[in-house]
Order: sequence, then structure tokens, then C-alpha cells
Amino acid sequence: MNIQSIRTEWFSNIKGDTFAGITVALALIPESIAFSIIAGVDPMVGLYTSVCIALVIACAGGRPGMISAATGAMALVFVVLVRDFGIEYMLAATILTGIIQLGCGFLKMDRFITFIPYSVVVGFINSLAILIFLSQVSFLINAPVLMYVMVAGSLAIIYLFPRITRAVPSSLVAIIIMTVLVISMDLDVLAVGDLGAITSTLPLFHIPMVPLSIQTLLIILPYSATLAVVGLLESLLTVSIVDELTKTRGNKNREVKGQGLANCITGFFGGMAGCAMIGQSIINIKSGGSGRMSSLIAGLFLIILILGFSDILVRIPMAALVGVMIMVAISTFEWQSIKDIHKVPVSDAVVMLLTIAIVVYTHDLAKGVITGVILSALIFGWRISSISATSRIREDGVMIYTIKGQLFFGTMNHFIDLFSYEKGPKKIEIDFSHSHIWDQSAVMAIARAIDRFQAHGRSVYVTGLNEESQETLNKGFS
Repeated sequence: MNIQSIRTEWFSNIKGDTFAGITVALALIPESIAFSIIAGVDPMVGLYTSVCIALVIACAGGRPGMISAATGAMALVFVVLVRDFGIEYMLAATILTGIIQLGCGFLKMDRFITFIPYSVVVGFINSLAILIFLSQVSFLINAPVLMYVMVAGSLAIIYLFPRITRAVPSSLVAIIIMTVLVISMDLDVLAVGDLGAITSTLPLFHIPMVPLSIQTLLIILPYSATLAVVGLLESLLTVSIVDELTKTRGNKNREVKGQGLANCITGFFGGMAGCAMIGQSIINIKSGGSGRMSSLIAGLFLIILILGFSDILVRIPMAALVGVMIMVAISTFEWQSIKDIHKVPVSDAVVMLLTIAIVVYTHDLAKGVITGVILSALIFGWRISSISATSRIREDGVMIYTIKGQLFFGTMNHFIDLFSYEKGPKKIEIDFSHSHIWDQSAVMAIARAIDRFQAHGRSVYVTGLNEESQETLNKGFS
């Protein structure tokens, strides 16, 4: 990395990154605690996770402006492991997750993100927005009127304050104003401290106390493999989304390695595996953050809050944070995808809606995305497996078969059945100018068709091959 890149990624937006990082840090607190509760561990585990990952990713990540920390999708994977084997096995699984992700980075597996169709990405984004919104609804059920008033007030500040100035993120202003009101008026409302105990201690280096044995590896490997896949899937999708928001391009392979390094380090400091967070990344971008400094500030400010301001930290009203997260849900949802749903192919609309339905029903982003990818692949396979031929007799008496469609293992049998071998002229031309030969199965299909024609006393010529098809055919017959 040259000096210019360092200046651009670190110091080109110090003010915006600082304010955005502070906003992100405040929004991370309730989520980190909530994810700890989901995993069945102490609330501080989630906070330690967010601190470690945010600091490491700031330096090692491949997408400036993107936020990584503890996430719900990763926490859900830990539930059974923590319940059955305890937190030490969780720490070991986190380290192994990081090692697997580092291996994926060195193998350059980030390229496989290109196999995820756009309809699946949109479904992923929309389902995430719905989950973010639904996660906040739980705070509003049977809540006192004051809670609704403060949420409404927070949303009003978030959407109206930018009309006054954009120098300070409106979401940060909303959190500060609501916190000041609660403390100064001693209001009895649900606060961050009500979600779990927060202690003024830093994470310490700790080697997981588990037996170094094959049995331990067999216990944690299934969880680590799942975490590695889920983490990379969410992180790489988030990179694509932030790329689109900022009209810049991140380094996906570096991000894969950065996520692996972050999880390795986090496991040694009492945290659980995490990954990129779409919601927090959008908060960061919408709040003016665009560089690595925003992630670094988020991690450092979390440390400051934990060590020096835990008394104030626990008083932050959940109403303000609920307002911020509702704004994130509204901003995250691709509203245009609903408006244009009648314009896209029916299959793409079905894939998007199915992805949303599965994610919302299971609360598992990975299941929805994997299902969407598989369904898209099946639809693509169905479409591409169509092959046809039109025939005509040229003036010189040659029968010309013009092939349309792709010739590969999925269409070879149909291709062989396209021709009339026993009837017609003695000279046959098979024109591939509207087709493509993909594999050895295609070569064998052509060979069988030629053999059948020759068995009935006909000569066959293959024409119209593009360069790649000709090369495949030549190798197959050599």
C-alpha cells in the first residue's frame, strides 16, 4: 500500500469518520449485549467481540467504511455449542473459524461471491431490513407510552435535524439528546443497562482451556466451518452493498483475510466470532463515515465508554437506539425492488421473495441466501438446457442443421435426438454459429451423431465453431 492510499483510506475524512464512529459505537452496545444473550454468554463477551473486531478490521479489512463486530447470525450458531460444552469451546471455535477464513483468503475464495445472483442479494438486503425492524418491535410490545414518545422523538430528530445542519450525524444527536433528557429528568425508561451488566474491565489475553485433541477438533469443527461460511457470506455481501453506496470498490480478498485475522485475535481475548454488519455499516455511511478511521474510532470509543463512562453508558435509553435502528431498517430496505417487481422476470421475483421469506422465518441469513442461490442455479440450468435445430437443404443439395442453444453434459442426449439419420441428402453440415461447445460430453455427443450419420452412408461437416469451441472439439478428437 502506497502513501497516497494510506492518506485516502485513513485521513481523507477525519471529521466524518470520527462522528460516524462514535454513532456506530453507541449503536453497537445494545446489539452486542443482545447477541451475547442469544449465544448464552455474559454480555461483556459481545462488547469484547465488537471492540476487538472493530480495531483489527480497521487495519486489516479490505473495505474502508465497513463495520464488523458481533452479529446475530454468528451468535445463533454458538447456542448449542455453549450450552453443551461451555464458553471455552466457544473461544476455541472462534479461533478455528478465523484460521479457516484465513485459509479461504489465501485460496482466493472471495471470487465465489460472483455466483450470488442480484435477486438473492436484494432478497438478502430486504430480509435483513425486516429482521432489524422486527428485532426492535420486541422493545415496543406492552411498552409504556413514554417509550413510544421517545422513539417518535428520536425519529423526528434523525429525519429533521439534517435540515438544520449535516455537520453532526442526526442519529448521534438523537442519542445524546434522549440520554440527557433521561438523566436530567430522572425518567424511568428501559435503558442499555437493563439488558445486562456492564463492567469497567478490558479484555485480557486468554488461551482457551480445552483439551488439545482430535476429539476437541471434531466437536468445534462443524461449528467453525458453519461460522466461517456464514461470516464470509455476510461480509462479502456487505462489501458489495457498501461498494454500491459509496460508488467505490473494496478488496474482497483482503476482507476475507481480515475477517479471519480478526476472529483469530478475538478468540484469544474473550470474544466470539463476528463478521461485517450491514446495518451498522449503513449507519456509518449515512453518518458520514467512509474511511478506516471510522471503524477504529468505533472500537476505541467503545473502550472509553466501557472503562470511563459505564455509569452513563447504562443510562442510554433504548428508545433512542430503537429509533436509530428503525431508521437503519427503513434505509436498508430496497424499496425500488418492490416498485419494479412487475418489471423483472418472474423467476427473479420468486427468488427474491423466497429468500426474504426463508430468512424472516428462520432468522438465518445463510439459509435464505443458500436457498436462493440453489434455486437460481436450478432455474439457470433449466433455461440453458434447451437446445434445438432447424434444417434446410442448400442449393447444392447439402442438408444444413443450424444448432441453437448450449451443448454440454445436460443437453448431449437431446442433441443426439435432433437429427434424422436415415433420411435426407448424403452430405450433412452441422452449423454451430449459434451454439457453443462446453465440455467433453458435448464432444462425445457430436462424435456419436457423426457416427450415426456415417453408419447410414452420409458424410458430415461441422462448421461455425467459435475459437473456444473449436479448441474444445480438437482436444476431444485428438
